[in-house]
Amino acid sequence: MVLITEELIRQRAEHNNCEIFSLEEISLHQQNIEKLEHIDKWCRDLKILYLQNNLIPRIENVSKLKKLEYLNLALNNIEQIENLEGCEDLQKLDLTVNFIGKLSSITILKHNIHLRELFLTGNPCTDFEGYRQFVVATLPQLKFLDCREIGRSERLQALQNYPEVKKQIQEQEQAYLLKRSREKEEALRQKQEKEEKKKERNPGFDRWWYTDINSTVPYSTEEKENHKEDEERNKYHKLLTEEDDEEERAFWEDPVPYTPEARLEAHKYVEEKKKAKENSVQKKKEKPPRTLITPEGRVLNVNEPKLPFSLKDDEENNQFILDLAVYRHLDTSLLDVDVQPAYVRIMVKGKPFQLVLPAEVKPDSSTARRSKTTGHLVISLPKVKEIIMANPKVSTSEKPSNASKLRTDLRRKEQREQLEVDPIKYSFPDVRNIVQEKEQIGQGPIKLQWQKVVDTKDSPVDFEDDPEVPPLI
Repeated sequence: MVLITEELIRQRAEHNNCEIFSLEEISLHQQNIEKLEHIDKWCRDLKILYLQNNLIPRIENVSKLKKLEYLNLALNNIEQIENLEGCEDLQKLDLTVNFIGKLSSITILKHNIHLRELFLTGNPCTDFEGYRQFVVATLPQLKFLDCREIGRSERLQALQNYPEVKKQIQEQEQAYLLKRSREKEEALRQKQEKEEKKKERNPGFDRWWYTDINSTVPYSTEEKENHKEDEERNKYHKLLTEEDDEEERAFWEDPVPYTPEARLEAHKYVEEKKKAKENSVQKKKEKPPRTLITPEGRVLNVNEPKLPFSLKDDEENNQFILDLAVYRHLDTSLLDVDVQPAYVRIMVKGKPFQLVLPAEVKPDSSTARRSKTTGHLVISLPKVKEIIMANPKVSTSEKPSNASKLRTDLRRKEQREQLEVDPIKYSFPDVRNIVQEKEQIGQGPIKLQWQKVVDTKDSPVDFEDDPEVPPLI
């Protein structure tokens, strides 16, 4: 039985910062509420109250809501209108698809002088002859009835025929109440019969006692020993489900009168099925975690996520490189990497991937990265033992590489010798010795002339000295 609690109201008052004392509007629809209570004490300032599609049998505990303007109680189990005298500001009342058969109960709405709209569509009273005339004549403040406006001529006609219509309504109402009493007795008898049949079919037997064979450990010896027993249980489980399907089909196909009892029974049946299903799931043994390390301490290789991977040995950098093909769009927060000296374990969305390494590695120096293009998880695992690699021999026939040439050039520059030059051996001829200087002859500082010197020792006989020709060097 679902009741209205303070916690429920606070959850539905998020738009008001979960404050209920100043709440003006609240929606409590589709909550399977079976009793209307506490609202008039906790929410005195309510103006709009939605309570449609519940299992409320009576209108109660709302008379103190003086500011209430709109009350929606559609799709409930209400059989008569009552306890609304205190709702002084009530303007709109929705009672669509209920079980109101006592139409005379609408006379209580005369006290709600501000009531303008009333909805009674889908109730048994709407099938009464003269229903609309009776309501229009009884409630003069109404403007709309079942979404139809009430005209002046319609109201005058209803008032003229009111005595006759009232008598007809009373007769039909009494017939309906007798019918309802018989329906209640029949519903009670059927309920008792069903309970007796249940006890006869399953006396003291819990039909959800079985265990699920899928919950056993796939590699344990217990499963092999109890394999036959599990098969029998599985067969019995199938038989029970078939019986349940037949029972459920019969329940929904069996024609029943549309009454509050039938609606309540259908709701309880659905709730029982739901609880039985939840209990069966809870009673099943939880699947134990997969064995990653045996009791003897042997580490197992496990790939529960079923992801492709590769392990490469990088001898140059003395490390292993593990490439796990993780889904590209998988969030990194769903990955958990644990590197141990002998193995590496990666949890992918809770599923373990474990790989035993060929050699011991350094967990502290290991690194894990995600590829931005493929999304793969790449883990570098440096080895503990360092491998000494021999320098490769270069054959004499092969030409030295550019690197070796650069090294030799650098060495030569560092060992460069500086040569000393002897000025005696390597001297240039003195140009001054070619022409001898003679005394200058002149009459002043302005008129200076060089003395003409002619060397005739080695000159030929027909040699003529031209003064315009410069001397040879």
